[in-house]
Amino acid sequence: MPRALVISAPASGTGKTTLTLALARAFRDRGLAVQCFKSGPDYIDPAFHAAATGRTSVNLDSWAMPRATIEALVARGRDADLVLAEGSMGLFDGVAAPGRSGTGASADIAEMMGWPVLLVLDPAGQAQTAAAVAAGLRDYRPGVRVAGVILNRIASPRHKDLIRHAMETADIPVLGALPRHAPIALPERHLGLVQAEEFSRLNELIGEAARLVAERIDLDALFALAATWPATEARSAIRVNAPGQRIALARDAAFSFIYPHILEGWRVAGAEIIPFSPLADEGPDSSADACWLPGGYPELHAGRLAANGRFRERLRTFAEARPVHGECGGYMVLGRGLTDKQGTRHEMTGLLGLETSFAKRKMHLGYRKAELQAPMPGFAAGARLRGHEFHYATILAQPDAQLATVRDANGGDVSETGSRRGNITGTFFHLIAEDR
Repeated sequence: MPRALVISAPASGTGKTTLTLALARAFRDRGLAVQCFKSGPDYIDPAFHAAATGRTSVNLDSWAMPRATIEALVARGRDADLVLAEGSMGLFDGVAAPGRSGTGASADIAEMMGWPVLLVLDPAGQAQTAAAVAAGLRDYRPGVRVAGVILNRIASPRHKDLIRHAMETADIPVLGALPRHAPIALPERHLGLVQAEEFSRLNELIGEAARLVAERIDLDALFALAATWPATEARSAIRVNAPGQRIALARDAAFSFIYPHILEGWRVAGAEIIPFSPLADEGPDSSADACWLPGGYPELHAGRLAANGRFRERLRTFAEARPVHGECGGYMVLGRGLTDKQGTRHEMTGLLGLETSFAKRKMHLGYRKAELQAPMPGFAAGARLRGHEFHYATILAQPDAQLATVRDANGGDVSETGSRRGNITGTFFHLIAEDR
């Protein structure tokens, strides 16, 4: 029977991802099968989890997904020895208006599945107060159980002793402490971590981190605190509408932000996925009946994409008779032009009139609810979708017909409505699930 923990924290930036990777690899090095999950909308961390464990990691989202979908996804951990679900932001951070089965907070997953929480605390600038923070998190929400803490970025042995004594007084187990200057940080860029496939030393770095936590964290005690979890076979498969029977999927360093459960749902629906690389100047396979351009980092490769004439020509030819959809970065590439952060404009495919710029960055972040005003691949007009938006692009022009009425999680109108022109559609939000 597998054991399970949610790894969370009071806030972002405490080191949850690095610690999750290190723990996953440390237990794997002991011969255990480790299954990771990511709470909330994140397209990057699951790939790092897979690198650490050798098993596919997927997102669990209590705002966008119904409980049945979450249970179907976590069932993949039934043959593991240990499940580690990495949280997002702070433990209780979510939206004000609950969604399908919660607010999107990591605490939702912990309570729904009965998994205890391992807190990662960064006590910079504090000592005994760290115990008050941990006690507050422990007592904030009935049904969420804090099993213990790991102290990250400790300044000195005295610093550690002060906090550990306060934690003992508060009856909160301390499983270990990591030094402030531990050389195990992962590189970042403006949307978060660098993608796993871009990092040549990733396996080496995870191995170094695993050795460090094995020395400084009581892995036996941590494993004992994890809850035994009577995992069962999924009652139903993941339900996701496929955009076609044969789907040409852009897949490379510029187009990689698509949730793993979406790809799995397409395959469960009987679709075949045919990847192609726009960066390698490839176009969609001519035998496909739909094309999907996910998000990613096209702004970092805009010059190369603009120069790849074969990709652009083959995509235009494909779009004359078959549907093409772009999400976020893919949507920008379907537009007329993209201006990079240096202010240089690059000609994109021109299938839509969208113009975007990174010269003046503006963050767009949050859950999205969309009601389609016209069809898009896989969905009819009137379909209601749930997704997530996260980018720094500024819209200079969005002249085409509106694809959807889009609102945020609290019902407020969102100006990034997506566009449509002929067989071409695009949105700034990434699809997570359909409202059924």
